[in-house]
Amino acid sequence: MKRLLKNIEGDRAIWAIVTILAILSFLPVYSASTNLVYVANNGTTTYHLFKHAFLLFCGFFIIYAVHKVPFRYFSGGSVLALPLVIVLLIYTLSQGTTIGGANASRWIQIPVIGIGFQTSTLAALVLMVYVARYLARNKEKVIIFKESIFQLWLPVAVTLMFILPANFSTTAIIFSMVLLICFIGGYPWKYLASVVGIGVFALTLFVLTAKAFPNAMPNRVDTWISRIENFSDKNAQEGYQVEKAKIAIASGGIKGRGPGKSVQKNFLPQSSSDFIFAIVVEEFGLIGAGTLIFFYLFLLIRILIAAKKATSIFATLLVIGVGLPIIFRAMINMAVAVNLFPVTGQTLPLISSGGTSIWMTCIAIGIILSVTANKEKTDREINDENPLNVLHETIG
Repeated sequence: MKRLLKNIEGDRAIWAIVTILAILSFLPVYSASTNLVYVANNGTTTYHLFKHAFLLFCGFFIIYAVHKVPFRYFSGGSVLALPLVIVLLIYTLSQGTTIGGANASRWIQIPVIGIGFQTSTLAALVLMVYVARYLARNKEKVIIFKESIFQLWLPVAVTLMFILPANFSTTAIIFSMVLLICFIGGYPWKYLASVVGIGVFALTLFVLTAKAFPNAMPNRVDTWISRIENFSDKNAQEGYQVEKAKIAIASGGIKGRGPGKSVQKNFLPQSSSDFIFAIVVEEFGLIGAGTLIFFYLFLLIRILIAAKKATSIFATLLVIGVGLPIIFRAMINMAVAVNLFPVTGQTLPLISSGGTSIWMTCIAIGIILSVTANKEKTDREINDENPLNVLHETIG
């Protein structure tokens, strides 16, 4: 164990934040899992707790393994991984998993361990690395829109095209993050405006086509529209969930009901994932909510610091590209719970149960730590090459 700790590199603050968030997740996940046991008749509370612990253990192993990989390898890796991810998305979309009568073709089952894998989250991560690579390689060049269409926007469009039919919210988040990193990376804003216009047109065309041929993608477009239309409708399914979440938050008060004493977890269908923030507030009150928000803001600060201190343009864009979506997803999850956003199905990173969300977040964290570890090595090399330090060591 000591040998393992000695080999841990990178930003220690990020390591600490991730560890604390993982530890804090056990109580709400264990408490909310009673909903899965008694409502869905799925295992026991102990089973769900150990499953969550196993996923987190694997997640930390992933962080450790990824942060040992020099970050420059992720550039070429994204080029190789993107076609494979697209094939995986096509397979996921075509295999047609049906949940509750609606087409929810966003998961594939890992047969050995029996865990569902959401391929869109992997696609998002690979795509952000690919975009960071393109921007870094063209930073000193004059970007021509026609050339960037094939090198940048065609891969983005193809990836999003296979995510959109099953998961609009993830598509919107990925597209927003791509636009943000392009803006930060110096991509001409006038071209970005054109891309936004094309994106809106493509989405409109997709919705009209889906409405004209409803059997092609049953229920998905209707689901998006109903979530927006029923945003404030208490009688709708989405409105019902939000109302229960608001009751949970309101009953939490300052200190909360106490660990395991949530009442609304028995009524919220997604109490251990999409609406776990409401359970946290109900059981731990405003103090618990403030603690979570503090750690996410602290993580955001450390991500921005890591990006600023990065040793190359690619490293900076890489940290921003994989780091900001973690904070963005956390903000959306909490906004849905307090009824500021329509229901999106986004989990709370490192807190919600679910293998895909945890593992993809851990890969992103590992990439950020790889960048910060490289910065530490560079600083040590510069320090070792300093003539004054060499002289001091010789005299010593």
